[in-house]
Amino acid sequence: MSRYIAIEGPIGVGKSSLAKMLGERFGVEPVFEAVDENPFLKSFYTDREGFAFQTQMFFLVSRYKQLSAFAQTDLFSRTILCDYVMERDMLFARINLDENEFRLYLDIYNQLVKQIPAPDLVVFLQADTSTLMKRIKQRGRDIERSVGYDYIDRVNKTFNEFFFNYRKTPLLIINTNNIDFVANSDDFERLVKKVRSDIQGQEFFNPLKSVF
Repeated sequence: MSRYIAIEGPIGVGKSSLAKMLGERFGVEPVFEAVDENPFLKSFYTDREGFAFQTQMFFLVSRYKQLSAFAQTDLFSRTILCDYVMERDMLFARINLDENEFRLYLDIYNQLVKQIPAPDLVVFLQADTSTLMKRIKQRGRDIERSVGYDYIDRVNKTFNEFFFNYRKTPLLIINTNNIDFVANSDDFERLVKKVRSDIQGQEFFNPLKSVF
């Protein structure tokens, strides 16, 4: 089984929930990005242009601190489960920052990313934008009440485009529109089996068709 597994996907797709479930199954404590600790995020959702740079820089430093620590870890002796990859930060920066801000951000990002170890496996969760909006509404986070369809759709398209061309590590792609790992134990058990397998290149997981 891969020793360093990262779960990715757009806002509302369920990556943190899946990371928790896999963590319980594999007996490890997942590493979650410090969303609630970002003091600028609430203001960002009501004034994206005014608070984009501060919000993004907090996430960049926070994610760097978390992921760079893995470089000091013996990845052959333990399993690491994380609910994001470093490239996530760059994708949101590309969406939210203006040209000058992004140029400055990229100079810093390119220096920091050199010190981040790559996962052994990335699990990318997909969903239609309408499904993402429904899930965001269902989880009822106050900070996300002002998030509109257009913004989530842009995030969704950016993630899909990036991972369509992703070749850095083995990649498992899962369309979650009709999959519920929490409510359907069969779906989850099939996914666990797939994650434990030797995934090469880019592969797709569809429990409805029992594709392994």
